[in-house]
Amino acid sequence: MSGRKLAFDRILFASVAGLTVFGLVMVGSASLFRTLSSPGGEYRLLVRQTGSAAAGLALMCWLTKVDYRRFNRRWVVATLLGTSAALLLLVMLSRPINGARRWIALGPVHLQASELAKLAVALLLAYTLDRKSDQLAEGWRGFLPAATVCGALAALVLIEPDTGTAVLMGLVTMVFLYLAGVKPRHLAALAGGAAALLAVVVLSSSYRRSRFLAFLDPSADPLGSAFQINQSLIALGSGGLTGVGLGQGQQKAFYLPFPHSDFIFSVIGEELGLLGTAGVLALFGIIFWRGSRSALRAPDNFGMFLGLALTLMLTLQALLNLGVTTGLLPTKGLPLPYVSYGGSSLLASLAATGVLLNISQHSN
Repeated sequence: MSGRKLAFDRILFASVAGLTVFGLVMVGSASLFRTLSSPGGEYRLLVRQTGSAAAGLALMCWLTKVDYRRFNRRWVVATLLGTSAALLLLVMLSRPINGARRWIALGPVHLQASELAKLAVALLLAYTLDRKSDQLAEGWRGFLPAATVCGALAALVLIEPDTGTAVLMGLVTMVFLYLAGVKPRHLAALAGGAAALLAVVVLSSSYRRSRFLAFLDPSADPLGSAFQINQSLIALGSGGLTGVGLGQGQQKAFYLPFPHSDFIFSVIGEELGLLGTAGVLALFGIIFWRGSRSALRAPDNFGMFLGLALTLMLTLQALLNLGVTTGLLPTKGLPLPYVSYGGSSLLASLAATGVLLNISQHSN
């Protein structure tokens, strides 16, 4: 393949920029009722998210100019992995928020350690498989060390607890290893062990167990464990084809939990209807298309593996979020990339996009 440098993928850039700006609009609408009586007024969360978007876009532009091949070094991978593991351990000492220890307070800023861990998993997979691509079909030796480290990071995230992100990290690892050529029987063994562990975790926790039962039968406890999914479905169903109008939704008024973060897609469905949700799905489809295209056209294996891992991380997270809001998956806290409120998530998503855009410059 040629290493000739080309302009970055403008379609990918436009799709991500559009989703980010659209996310700011929807965060402003979805958080209105939640912040009316809070210090800073009704635009407090919107101002914070706008600051995160500005920082994230600047980071994305910088990473667009940094040759992705600089990340293909042992010390870079080790530093990112070590920092991620240290932050995930440090977060255990933090103050619980909504019953979970996921954030490290740095003054007015709250850092979500799992977001950095997701990027570390993508980089580790690309780095390892680039060096052992000829061993993937031979046995466990080629991929087991990387899969073990990814599993350890996912386990630390699960302890927070953050089941959604841990599942995402596991899924990305499994799908990526399959695409990279690992034998199905080896993946089946890994998947079976991970599924058994997840089942034990779910059944041993009362709130996880109740959420899973609510997923199986949302009508059994509509005011308790199934409240979130029922309110989400009401919001989506109320929007019809074109929605009730931007800012006019009612479910965000203390009915729908976390309307500005985990369930922002439900607010989009109520206020902008089927057309609005279809537009969001179309943009994520474009991101998957252009990200995969850039990866598969990369001039080296590392660029291909890194591009595919980042694309999978972004689009699988979007699918998991949409699955939760539509009742196809059990409820779990997982933001919609680029759109949901959350500075750490937005920064991580835009950073991943910056690397993808850099890979696209070198693609044929």
